[in-house]
Amino acid sequence: MKRLLALLVPVVLSVAACHTTEAGGGTKPAQEASAPRAHVGTDPGGVGMGTALAPRAGNQLAAFAGGCFWGVEDVFRQVPGVKATAVGYTGGHTVSPTYPEVCKHTTGHAETVLVEFAPKEVSYDKLLEIFFKNHDPTTFHRQGPDVGSQYRSEVFTFSEEQAAAARAIIAKEQARLGKPVVTQVTPIPAFYKAEEYHQQYDEKSGTHSCAIGLPT
Repeated sequence: MKRLLALLVPVVLSVAACHTTEAGGGTKPAQEASAPRAHVGTDPGGVGMGTALAPRAGNQLAAFAGGCFWGVEDVFRQVPGVKATAVGYTGGHTVSPTYPEVCKHTTGHAETVLVEFAPKEVSYDKLLEIFFKNHDPTTFHRQGPDVGSQYRSEVFTFSEEQAAAARAIIAKEQARLGKPVVTQVTPIPAFYKAEEYHQQYDEKSGTHSCAIGLPT
């Protein structure tokens, strides 16, 4: 039992350090429980540890970083037309990063949600709209109490068409908000699936986590 506790404590402390106490944020309140979404898969693009990604026939991939990936994934799993999601790390300079390493803000990776979607059911533009409505794109390396480069706002793209769409909505949001939007647009590099306990975290825990104050 002592050995089991010794293995579990670092994981619990790691989660607490990154998602509840940074910048004096305190514990984030639990909200209405998320119902399991059995119709949404958990293997977008056959996701692995830096392996090539390939959507199922007729589907496409998208990737979004907008702060704590628990809450971002929860949002996308509720969108009709989204077929699968997973959380992970991308945009950094190290191979096969672990969560404790990413939490040190030295690997360059962003907490990112990989989305597989059916474009006949939901457009990429609609996914972008949902993304910008559910995080603050004007805060540099920060979402609410979570501070650091892993919490940056970034759209990782799979084509030039996606990049053009992302740049267009950034210009639109910047005009609407009247202040700079700091969201980056980057061709997606290697994507590393996060540890299993992060996957579909809100459904597993029965909470809506990582709530933030959105821009007006």
